[in-house]
Amino acid sequence: MKLHALASLAPLVFLTAPLRAADAALRDAVAQKVAADYPALDAIYKDLHAHPELSLMEQRSAGVVARELRAAGYEVAEKIGGHGVVGVLKNGAGSVLLIRTDLDGLPVLEETGLPYASKVRTKDLTGREVSTMQACGHDIHMTVFAGVARVLAALKKSWAGTLVLVGQPAEEIGTGARALLAAGLYRQFPKPDYAIALHDSATLPAGTVGTIEGYAMANVDSVDITVHGVGGHGAYPHTTKDPVVLAARIVVALQTIVSRETRPVDPAVVTVGSIHGGTKHNIIPNEVKLQLTLRSYTDAVRRHTIEAIRRICRGEAIAAGLPDELTPTISIAENEFTPATYNDPALTRRVRAALVGWLGADNIRTIDPEMGGEDFSQFGRTVEKVPICMFRLGAVAPEKVAESQRTGVPLPSLHSSKFAPVPEPTIKTGVTAMTAAALDLLTRP
Repeated sequence: MKLHALASLAPLVFLTAPLRAADAALRDAVAQKVAADYPALDAIYKDLHAHPELSLMEQRSAGVVARELRAAGYEVAEKIGGHGVVGVLKNGAGSVLLIRTDLDGLPVLEETGLPYASKVRTKDLTGREVSTMQACGHDIHMTVFAGVARVLAALKKSWAGTLVLVGQPAEEIGTGARALLAAGLYRQFPKPDYAIALHDSATLPAGTVGTIEGYAMANVDSVDITVHGVGGHGAYPHTTKDPVVLAARIVVALQTIVSRETRPVDPAVVTVGSIHGGTKHNIIPNEVKLQLTLRSYTDAVRRHTIEAIRRICRGEAIAAGLPDELTPTISIAENEFTPATYNDPALTRRVRAALVGWLGADNIRTIDPEMGGEDFSQFGRTVEKVPICMFRLGAVAPEKVAESQRTGVPLPSLHSSKFAPVPEPTIKTGVTAMTAAALDLLTRP
């Protein structure tokens, strides 16, 4: 019986040995290509870092992405949904894989002290002059994207199918993915079977990657509330309907939406980030303006939160004795709504397995969901129901992560003026990780 069992395993052993050797040879080929390309990629990264562009103004960045895709042999279309770029590389029958990068920077004054730090000042869409920085690491994303385009084009014998590489504008304001899809991304170009992306992490050490199944990032809504009142002299408050006091009551009451109306196991955030009203010490104004950000995962919690805000504002106005025409005005920026990012569990497990195989289990982390937003989620919310997966790329020097853990002093976060990814090994790890996922999803029949 034992001899029979060993005999039955012999063909399996015989067949898997060459496959393992082939896998090792492929990994070596990728490593050699990444190493050879790294000086050029480092130059691309530092150029993009030094020349950030705001949302809907990413003309130069889009040009860099388009140039890299063309040089690698992709068919390239530009100005899709604004400054969107789409590169297509067909390589026989097989799956269609979409890989996405974002392009835009932020209105932040860089304080990293890097020799290639941004010194850019530009006018935003309102005409206001602002400093501009790649404070969220989209320069890392674009550089990794360029590296992956190069590697996969050079290794066409190792995969089959179609690559659709997308440079997406306006991620930071939540409109870019929607604009690309509305412009016909899934109609004009091959419809993907999978869509994957990465985002750098301000807490994971460089050389590591983090994955999570299911909800990874949150619904994001921006809400503006104008609290109306009847102004007058500060010495005679009884003759007024004070919107400052009413706004204060509304701010406090809004906190009960999460603490008393939402199930404790359902994540939600209601933050009043701005409150403005009045002009002088002794004048009770006619109105106060509030700006809120709302975060949630499920559509049900999102709906309830918005409904509760409307109810609380109306109720507090009634309690203050305001007539109906002075009920607070609530505006929700639906065009900037970013839906929650839901990583398809089956796809994420497959991507993670590929990452473990290429980078080693010690370098792959299981991460927690976050309440930040990412409009990559839109690629999975169309009628096509494309499975999506976004993983996180460590971008912090390991010794700095260790020091932060030892001292308890937080690291500079994404959007911080001091956030500065470590180019190496971050870029090399990102290119290798995304290539590994792509090769697994585009396996030859």
